[in-house]
Amino acid sequence: MRLHRVLLALAFAFTAAPSLALAEGTPQLSPTVLMSPVAMPIVVDGKLVNYVFVTIRLRLSPRADAVKLRAMEPYFRDALVRVGHRTPFVRSDNYIRLDDERLKAALLREANAIAGAGMVSSAQIIREQAQHYDGLPKPTGASR
Repeated sequence: MRLHRVLLALAFAFTAAPSLALAEGTPQLSPTVLMSPVAMPIVVDGKLVNYVFVTIRLRLSPRADAVKLRAMEPYFRDALVRVGHRTPFVRSDNYIRLDDERLKAALLREANAIAGAGMVSSAQIIREQAQHYDGLPKPTGASR
C-alpha cells in the first residue's frame, strides 16, 4: 500500500512538472519531426553522377498534432524523393552538396500539402553527406 502511494506521488510530480514550467514562463520548444536520411540524386546532363544523403528536421506549428505528424514521416520522405527525382536539387558549382534553399522550399510545400496548410513551419537541413567525393565531373559553375 505504501509503494502504491509513492508511485502515485511520483506520477503526480511528473505530470505536474510541465504545467509548472509553463506557468513560470519557460519558453516552449516547437515540436519537430526528424526525418530519416534520404538519398537525393545529383543528375548532370541526364546522367546520375552522385547521391547526397540528407537528414532534415521539420519544425511544426504550435497547433500541429506532433504525434500524428511524426507518424507521417514516411510520407514526407516519399514526397521529398519524388520531387527530388522530378527536379534534382543540383548546384551548378558543386556536385557533393544540394541546393539547400530550393530543397527546403519544395519540402515545405509538400509537407504542408500532406500535413495540412500551415502545420509545418520550416525545414532545417541537419546533415548532408555525399556518396562519392572523387571521380565526379567538373561542375560547370565552379570558379577556376
